[in-house]
Amino acid sequence: MLYIDQLGRKIELDKTPERIVSLVPSQTELLYYLGIKPVGQTIFCIHPESEFKSSNKVGGTKKLQLGKIRALQPDLIIGNKEENTKEQIEELSDEFPVWMSEINSVDDALDFITRMGSVLGKSEECINLKLQIQSGFNRLITSTGKLSYVYLIWKDPYFAVASGTYINSVLDRGGFINALANETRYPEITIEQINQLQPDCVMLPSEPFPFKQEHVEALQKVVPKSQVVPVDGEILSWYGSKMLEAPNYLMKINSDIRKHANQS
Repeated sequence: MLYIDQLGRKIELDKTPERIVSLVPSQTELLYYLGIKPVGQTIFCIHPESEFKSSNKVGGTKKLQLGKIRALQPDLIIGNKEENTKEQIEELSDEFPVWMSEINSVDDALDFITRMGSVLGKSEECINLKLQIQSGFNRLITSTGKLSYVYLIWKDPYFAVASGTYINSVLDRGGFINALANETRYPEITIEQINQLQPDCVMLPSEPFPFKQEHVEALQKVVPKSQVVPVDGEILSWYGSKMLEAPNYLMKINSDIRKHANQS
């Protein structure tokens, strides 16, 4: 069978793959959700926790241990344009079928789920998952104005999420508007620039940089006109089956931020 991935690359498979190596945490979690145990996964593929310890680790997303992957003799490798390095993916593609995703929006993520269902012989399960996710997001209709935000992903220096990203798309669905909407991808930003933008809130996620309460408190002192909020980075940045959790979480943080603003 011939399949086309989200980068437009053609992948030929003789049968439904059985020995799968997943190079991205979101995609690994989806495999387990579908009842598929990959033969290899990265050190960051921590969900489900019950499977992580006993799983075969093949390095980090950007520092794959190609020798370990070769030893596993996969009949399919699933990677991602942003998470994995082009050079390593090209090297693996010379030896194994490699299916690549590109996730820049909620719609991209839903498309990924549908395509994966076809590749993995799990079309019905993936269509049902997609419908559940769509139903959840369709409930996110906000009658009030959207809250402006800056979402930081790194510290020293600070980097933020802008347009053209999955996180931006998720938050847009949840009643938020990006104060950096005129920027693209992940621009560097300073405290001075955040104060100039005066967003309703500054979000500090639990990953990729592990922001803690101490960071929330320190930042709140230097951006007094914005509400600094700790958020779950997994729910807001992981796609696949994790998307089932996003709608309720978006409603919660939107409500919490508005309540705090009204009390101030």
